[in-house]
Amino acid sequence: MAKKSGGLNKKMYQLLLEYLKDSDRSDGEIAKTIGVSQPTVSRMKAKLLKEGYISHFSAFPDFGKMGYEIMAFNFVRFNLDMVHEIEANTLEWVAKHPCIIFSSRAEGMGIDAVSVSMHKTYADFRRFVNMNRERWGKFMAKSHHVLVDMRSEFKKPYSFSYLADCEDE
Repeated sequence: MAKKSGGLNKKMYQLLLEYLKDSDRSDGEIAKTIGVSQPTVSRMKAKLLKEGYISHFSAFPDFGKMGYEIMAFNFVRFNLDMVHEIEANTLEWVAKHPCIIFSSRAEGMGIDAVSVSMHKTYADFRRFVNMNRERWGKFMAKSHHVLVDMRSEFKKPYSFSYLADCEDE
C-alpha cells in the first residue's frame, strides 16, 4: 500500500484525518467512512497511539463558557548564553503550571520561545506574568504577550478539524 504522510499508509492517514474531524465517533462509524471493518479501525487506532501519531484524545471546549477570559500567546527572547540552565528547568516549570497549554522553542521576530496559557481573569494573567518574571527574569532579554478575549465572537473557533479539510486542497 502506498505511503501517504509521515510513513503512514493511505488508510491509516485517512483514519488520522477522521479523528481530527471528530474523534468522538464510534469505530464503526469511522470504519464505514474510510471503507474498512470496525475491528480494523480499532487495531489501526491502537497502532496510531502506540507509534505516537496520536498522543491522546481530547475535547475542544468553549473556554469562555468554562470561565476563561484570556488566552495568552507569550513570546520570550532568552539570554542564550544561559541556554543549558533554561532547558534544564523548563520542563519542570511548565509541568507545575497547568494554565500553560503549549510551550516550545520558536524562531522569528527575535523570539526564542512561545507558550500559550489560559487565564480566568486579567488579574490571574498578571500574576502569571509576575511569576514568570520572578523565576525567569535573569534569563529573559524581553517578553511580549498577545491576549485573546475568550468571551468574544470568534471568526474561526480553535479546532484541528480544519487541518483535516486542508488535505482536500
